[in-house]
Amino acid sequence: MPIPQGSDNKPRLLLRDDAYLALRAGIINGTFEPGERLNDAELGRWLGVSRTPVREALSRLERAGLVQSKPGSYTRVSPLDVREARASQAVAAALHELVVREAVPNLSESDLRAMREANQRFADALDAHDAEAALSADDDFHAVTVIASANPAALTVLEQVTPVLRRLERIRFSSLDGRRSITLHEQIIALCASGDAVAAGRAAQENWQTLLPLVDLVDEETDSRAG
Repeated sequence: MPIPQGSDNKPRLLLRDDAYLALRAGIINGTFEPGERLNDAELGRWLGVSRTPVREALSRLERAGLVQSKPGSYTRVSPLDVREARASQAVAAALHELVVREAVPNLSESDLRAMREANQRFADALDAHDAEAALSADDDFHAVTVIASANPAALTVLEQVTPVLRRLERIRFSSLDGRRSITLHEQIIALCASGDAVAAGRAAQENWQTLLPLVDLVDEETDSRAG
């Protein structure tokens, strides 16, 4: 397993959640490729932690569908599973519709400014073809309404299904294909600002439904390779 360069001497120990987030980011951004075997000792040296938080992080990643393991044999990065991606997309679209509806009465002017600022960073990242920055800005945009909804159950499920979708979105955000999301984000902000919770929720759901063509494309490519 090739470990990313320049990470040998981290100045601080990462906490358990930090290890999980670092490994999740590495899988989403392609540092660790589908099918690549993961060695907990090597990952621990890279992250500057013992094997215990690495193993806990890998267990969480397996539950999220990003890692596969066979006891005593291997732990590896999962291939992109189209059926899982389709299911995750449906759940994410429905839950973001819910959390936006619940968030609208709680949103402050500061929250709306944060959404506008995140969407501007998102647009700038797309212009720069910076997929990682686009994903980060998109995360920040949606986090405002998820937090404002004060719905811990929705947050838990979204944390479970979103990483699978981020692998798809990285493909899209590497080009300008994600620019429709900028307009949809603007619509969500405007509807939130007007207090129209139902319409804002529908716009959020539509935003997440834009992933469906990409899921279909990956499905077609998978079928083509199998044939």
